[in-house]
Amino acid sequence: MKQAVHKVEVATRGQGLYEMTSQVAQWVRQQEMETGLLTVFCRHTSASLLIQENADPTVRVDLKNYFSRIAPENGPYQHDSEGPDDMPAHLKTALTSVQLSIPLVGGRLALGTWQGIYLFEHRDRPHRREIVLHLIGE
Repeated sequence: MKQAVHKVEVATRGQGLYEMTSQVAQWVRQQEMETGLLTVFCRHTSASLLIQENADPTVRVDLKNYFSRIAPENGPYQHDSEGPDDMPAHLKTALTSVQLSIPLVGGRLALGTWQGIYLFEHRDRPHRREIVLHLIGE
C-alpha cells in the first residue's frame, strides 16, 4: 500500500465555483497508482468542496444563486465580526462539505462523464484556499 499527500492552492476572485479537476487529476496520475481512494480536504470554514456538473456553466450560476437565497447577507446573524458575507459563508459550508472521497480505478479518478471537482468560495473578496490531497492505494 502506498500513500501520497499534496497541497493545492486555489486562488479565488470572490463567490463562485472554481474547477480544480485537472490539477487534482494530474497530481493523481503522477503518483502511478492503479487503485485506491483520494481524499480531497478544504482547510477553511467559509469555503467548501463539491462534485458537480462541469459541462454547462449555468449550473454553477444557479447553485451560487440558490445558496445566496437560502443564506443571504445581512441576515439576522449574531456573528458578523468579519463582514456581512461571513456568517452566510459559514452556513453555506455547513450545508455542503469540506471533504470529498473519490475512488481511483485503473489509474484514474472514477468521476462520471460530466462531473468535476470544485472549490465553492462563499466569501465576496478574493482568497487563497488551501486544499489537501491524500491518496492511498497501490
